[in-house]
Amino acid sequence: MAKPSKPQTGSSNKMWGGRFTEGSDALMLAINSSIDYDQVMAFEDIEGSRAHVNMLVAQNIITKDDCAAILGGLDQIEVEIAEGRFEYSQELEDIHLNIENRLREIIGDAAGRLHTARSRNDQVALDFRMWVRKRTAQSITELHDLIEALIVQAENGADQPMPGYTHLQVAQPVTWGHHMMAYVEMFGRDLTRFQDAFERMNECPLGSAALAGTGFNIDRFATSDALGFDRPTANSMDGVADRDFALEFLSTASICALHLSRLAEELVIWSTTQFSFVRISDKWSTGSSIMPQKRNPDAAELIRAKIGRINGAYVALSTIMKGLPMTYSKDMQEDKEQVFDGAASISIALRAMAGMMSDLTPNFDAMRKASATGFSTATDLADWLVRTLNMPFRDAHHVTGAIVKLAEDNGIDISELTLDQMQSVHGEITADIFDFLTVENSVASRKSYGGTSPDNVRAQITAWKERLA
Repeated sequence: MAKPSKPQTGSSNKMWGGRFTEGSDALMLAINSSIDYDQVMAFEDIEGSRAHVNMLVAQNIITKDDCAAILGGLDQIEVEIAEGRFEYSQELEDIHLNIENRLREIIGDAAGRLHTARSRNDQVALDFRMWVRKRTAQSITELHDLIEALIVQAENGADQPMPGYTHLQVAQPVTWGHHMMAYVEMFGRDLTRFQDAFERMNECPLGSAALAGTGFNIDRFATSDALGFDRPTANSMDGVADRDFALEFLSTASICALHLSRLAEELVIWSTTQFSFVRISDKWSTGSSIMPQKRNPDAAELIRAKIGRINGAYVALSTIMKGLPMTYSKDMQEDKEQVFDGAASISIALRAMAGMMSDLTPNFDAMRKASATGFSTATDLADWLVRTLNMPFRDAHHVTGAIVKLAEDNGIDISELTLDQMQSVHGEITADIFDFLTVENSVASRKSYGGTSPDNVRAQITAWKERLA
C-alpha cells in the first residue's frame, strides 16, 4: 500500500510557483490536491512518461544520457510505488508532480527535461484515458465470463419448461434455456457497447500539450503506437478537453448494471420459498443474526443496488462537464473519483453475477409445475381455434376467454376440462385440442425465429458459442 499523502503549507509550489510570492492557504491545498485518489493512475503516468521520453530522444530533443537517467529513475519510482514505499505529498497536488518531484530527487536536473513538449493537461488526459481503457477491456473480459456462465445454464435447461411472465403474472410457458439466453442477448449488447467505446477512446492525447500543441518537433504517432493507441487525437484542443471516453464508459456501465439488476431481482424472487425455482449456493448467500433458518440472497441484492452508484457516477461527471468552455478547467480534477468508483462497482457486480450463475442450481421440477399454472396454455388454445377452425383471432380470443372462465369456476386448468365442457362454449372443438394444451407441446410449437422451442434455443446457444470464440 502507498503511504498517505503529507499535508504541507508554506512556500509556493516549486513545480509551478515561479511567479508566486506567497504559499497556498491550507484549505486551498486541500481543495486543489487530488493525490489522495489520482495516485491509482501512477503506473499509467509512468508508462506515458516512458513513451514520451523515448520519443524526445528519438527526435533529438533531449540527449541519450538524459533519456537513460530519466528511464532509470522512472524504473526506481515504479518499484517504490509497487512496494508501497513511495511517499505522496499533498503540496505537490497530483500524481504527475509527485512522480516528477521524486524523479528530480533521484536523478537531479535532468528530470526537468521530461516535461519538455508536454503539459499536465495532456498528461492527465493520457493517464485517465489509459486507465479507463484498461477498465473497459476488463469489463469486456468480465462480460465474456458472465455470458459463458449463462450459456452453460441455458444448455443444461434448453428443454426444461418454466413459466414466462408479463406483469409478473404467468403468461405462457417458456424454457429455462430461453430465459437464460434472453440475458445473453442483453449482456451481448453491453459487450458490443464496451467494445465500441474502446475503439472510440483508443486515441492518444499526448502531444496536445496545454491546448495548442507544441513547437517542438515531436512525433505523436510514435508515442501513440508505443502506448497501444490506434492513432493520436486529431485536434489538440479536443485532446485535452475531451472526457467523452469516461462518460461513455459510465453510460455503458450504467446500462450493463441495469441488466445485472434485472437478473439479480429475478434471482431474489426465484430463490424465495414460494417460488423455489433456484438455489443460490452458500458461496453467494448469507445468514441471519437472529433467524438460523435464513439463507439470504445478499450477493444478488447488492448487485441490484450497484446501479445506484454507477448511475450516480454518470450523472456527477456529466454535470461537471456540461458547462465547461474549451479547453481545460480545474473542474475537471473532479472527473475521476466517480469514475474510479463506477469502475469498481461494475467490475465487482459482473464478477459476482458470473460466480452466482456458475454455481446456481435450477429446480426444474418446481419450474415445470409452475409453468402449468395460471392457464398458461390459453394462447395455444386460441391458436388452435385459428388454425383448425379458421376462426378470426379476436373471436378465438373471446372463445378461449370463456373456456378459461369455465375452468376457473371449476377450480381446474383448461387441460383438465372435458371435451363436453369445452364444446358447451364452442361446439366445433374436437378432442385434438388436448394434444396442444401440454406445457411441453406449447414450448415445442414456438418455432418462429427467436422463439422458445428447444431447437431454437440450442441453435442460439451454438451461434453464441461461435461468436464468443
